[in-house]
Amino acid sequence: MTVGFAESDDGSIVVAAGAPETSWASNLLADPSVEVSVAGATFAAEAELLEERDPRRGTAVRDLILRYGTPSEGLGSGPVFRLRRRGG
Repeated sequence: MTVGFAESDDGSIVVAAGAPETSWASNLLADPSVEVSVAGATFAAEAELLEERDPRRGTAVRDLILRYGTPSEGLGSGPVFRLRRRGG
């Protein structure tokens, strides 16, 4: 499944769901260990849920909207995750 993403300054990747019941988001909540493939590179990562009050959540949603445009404005109404490379 293709998921929109934005890379953060710290090297992590952020992803956001447009609805709380999104299957991939539910899977990350159940098991935060994930394999990420971006631009031909694949790596192991750990998903961190960004809570409503976490300022990184707003930054992540903003970055996604800037990257993908106005069709992304519904992002953030569901879970928002930061994917950090494991072992790095």
